[in-house]
Amino acid sequence: MVATSSQTLVISGYYGFRNIGDEAVLQSILAALKEESEAAGMKIEPVVLSIDPEWTSRTYGVKAVHRMKFGEVRNAIKNSSGLISGGGSLLQDATGVKTIPYYLGVIKLAQWLRKPTFVYAQGIGPVNRAIFRPLIASVFRRCEYVSVRDVESSALLRDIGVPKDMIEVVPDPVMGLSLPEADAESLVLGGNRVSKEEGIPLVGVSVRYWNPQRSELKKLAEGLDALMSRMRLHIRFLPFHIPGDDEASRFVMDRLSHLEDHGSQVSIAPQSETPLEMLSEVKSCDLLIGMRLHSLIYAASQNVPMLGISYDPKIDHFLGRLGSVPAGTSADLDHRIVAAESERLLHDREGWRASHAAQLEQLRREAQHPAKRIVEYLQSKG
Repeated sequence: MVATSSQTLVISGYYGFRNIGDEAVLQSILAALKEESEAAGMKIEPVVLSIDPEWTSRTYGVKAVHRMKFGEVRNAIKNSSGLISGGGSLLQDATGVKTIPYYLGVIKLAQWLRKPTFVYAQGIGPVNRAIFRPLIASVFRRCEYVSVRDVESSALLRDIGVPKDMIEVVPDPVMGLSLPEADAESLVLGGNRVSKEEGIPLVGVSVRYWNPQRSELKKLAEGLDALMSRMRLHIRFLPFHIPGDDEASRFVMDRLSHLEDHGSQVSIAPQSETPLEMLSEVKSCDLLIGMRLHSLIYAASQNVPMLGISYDPKIDHFLGRLGSVPAGTSADLDHRIVAAESERLLHDREGWRASHAAQLEQLRREAQHPAKRIVEYLQSKG
């Protein structure tokens, strides 16, 4: 269908920091908007608010402005057809007191400029400071569309005063991310080819620093050691956020002792420049053990069996949508459970895929809903 109208949408989120999970959110939103707008005969021109606009423009082929330069942000919104806020965990105060005011401020600026505002598959909370709750409710009640990525976020919004009928619960946008056929076949990542030796399972591991005592990482290393004492493996660490995840990965790697004894091998993926590169890495795995939420979402999107380690309720919420629970938490991880559950999943990969196929396909379809709703709104105002 030939595009008959053009709309500019500003997209606000944690973009340009090269956190591969958040970059995957952006890639997913851009892809969903493109697909839905083209189906509707509309052209959408995104403008991304980024900490590194040059890199964002080069990576995604879109316009970008510096998220901390108020004049540029204001002009971008003023000249747009509306603002998308999300996805990701933008409205939470666990990582600092400035996060919620920034993202709410961007939405409020768009509302002052009389632009429609859309909340795209966000994870809301925790919101520990009472002062933020009425502010979130006030801003969200003026949005044209609000979607969140789990029922817990929906419940929090209702508790603070956002009407239930305003909120749509949808999957994380990354569930809709797919690989072009060429990338899926080649698995060439920044000049590095994933090495899969026939008969040796490839286990992807995504870890991050969380517990100051690193007790969960030490227990994970024990669990991987126990697993390697039972079967020959290739363990490949997948850092989603550089440099922290790379350092956490090497912390675990340094504590593995059964590599040479049983012919197993260990490697670490190079820094991914784009989400699709990391998606290729995950797709090649026979099992994904993950602390990072988006490592688990990547695995789900590619039908890869997964084992989650929870450091935050968002991990539990996502696994719950698949009828699963974490293998343990950052505060309480048993290496024996890690080893036993990993071995079980590796021996029953097809069974896991078959039992989760319907849930995964539904999540992939529903991940498109926010883009579809936004395009429908813009059409109605066209």
